[in-house]
Amino acid sequence: MTTNNTETTSPDKATNNNDRVVVFDTTLRDGEQSPGASMNLEEKLRIAEALEGMGVDIIEAGFAIASNGDFEAVNEVSKIIGESIVCSLARSGLADIDRAAEALAPAKRKRIHTFISTSDLHMKYKLQMSPEDVLQAVIDSVTHARKFTDDVEWSAEDGTRTDHDYLCRTVEAAIKAGATTINIPDTVGYALPNEHRDMFRMVMERVPNAHKAVFSTHCHNDLGLAVANSLAGVEAGARQIECTINGLGERAGNAALEEIIMAIRTRNDLAPYDTNIDTTNITKLSRMVSQVTGFAVQNNKAIVGANAFAHEAGIHQDGMLKHAGTYEIMTPESVGLKESSLVMGKHSGRHAFRQKLLEMGFELGDNALHDAFRRFKDLADKKKDVFDEDIVALVDDQIRGNDHIKFVSLHIVCGSSVAASADLVLDVDGKEVQNKATGDGPVDATFNALKALFPHTAVLQLYQVHAVTEGTDAQADVTVRLAEEGKTVNGAGADTDTLVASAKAYINALNKLMVKREKTAPAALSA
Repeated sequence: MTTNNTETTSPDKATNNNDRVVVFDTTLRDGEQSPGASMNLEEKLRIAEALEGMGVDIIEAGFAIASNGDFEAVNEVSKIIGESIVCSLARSGLADIDRAAEALAPAKRKRIHTFISTSDLHMKYKLQMSPEDVLQAVIDSVTHARKFTDDVEWSAEDGTRTDHDYLCRTVEAAIKAGATTINIPDTVGYALPNEHRDMFRMVMERVPNAHKAVFSTHCHNDLGLAVANSLAGVEAGARQIECTINGLGERAGNAALEEIIMAIRTRNDLAPYDTNIDTTNITKLSRMVSQVTGFAVQNNKAIVGANAFAHEAGIHQDGMLKHAGTYEIMTPESVGLKESSLVMGKHSGRHAFRQKLLEMGFELGDNALHDAFRRFKDLADKKKDVFDEDIVALVDDQIRGNDHIKFVSLHIVCGSSVAASADLVLDVDGKEVQNKATGDGPVDATFNALKALFPHTAVLQLYQVHAVTEGTDAQADVTVRLAEEGKTVNGAGADTDTLVASAKAYINALNKLMVKREKTAPAALSA
């Protein structure tokens, strides 16, 4: 197996362990580019802290020049993260790099990640630049980024469809200019594992200064091979993996962090690598990202899906009772799952509630804890049993502190013999407003009242309801997708009343839409 230089296999070059794989999480940047996904600043900070707590080496906090919101996110994440490296994406234009450097200024440990397309297809049609102009842009961008930090990553966008000779030229030039990490992304998820492995080996063997940089994989999942390709790249000698929680990302998504990490942990005999990840935090982070983005995790999703450790077939159940290893290749505890999630009820006290929240990754201030505990007691009065999933749903709804629009109350009249009407009260920027509207059913009436109180042109693309837990007293978890001028957002809301949950989900989507409105595409890159 071809391997890279042992002195460059960690983000701070402080270890000589060539089996160490650096984990680069881009949930806050590439993950947020999922159609429908959008996070406000408070949510991004919460996820960033959780990523650091899990042991992620590098957190790509955003694309600083993309919008004022992205700049603020990178800047604020830089202020609160102490151990992990904070990274901002930047194209090869000098203005991009300057903006990234400005956003990263407070960071204790920082990285500028600059990129440009290198495939013939992208250079001709997207960039409209010659190969020589692109090569010069690589040199100029890396050289400029080195003025602000000695930790510079360079990416060859669409690297897996790039001519090999040209790819080697650009990689050599980037390293010579000062890049310490070289990323060769499978931008459109085109590669097969053997092909991906061979490409990395080829580059490392042919580029004379390859030993001076860490090589990185960044794989998309268009063919469902992102995780397999990432592992193939590591086998070839790459020592950084770029990934996202739950595999979020553009189109079919990115390589899923939880799948990569558990593959390495479970098959360490064939993937003998080390990471800094505390796997017991995986489920907690998966749930957090799912709640924040409104992207429900599919039941049969590897590692974190609801069915990942469920056994229904009689043969499987019999085997499990005799020995768990018959049908489980990892333990639920290894990813932070408990055998039973039923731990709270209406007689539970504030201290137990606080401890439960801490276990689940929620650290609330006194006022927020008081409000959350009150909501928990209200829920416990409505439900016989309160599960972890119930608590996640109600607390996540509670901590959306900087929303412009907040739910106050809803009164519904409906039935087979009356026209459905909804009397809705909202808090819009601190002022209560009320409207009564009718509609084709109670959900339509509720949404009509919302449109009257907060006029908008967004189109409802998706309305989906599922139960958080089992039983007729289960909380309804509602997902709403809105689209406006090419921007899509998902909103989520939970309540034992499906209509209240629906109103909360629509409100959450509107708040996210206001955040996304601020994200404007930066000007096109020129030579």
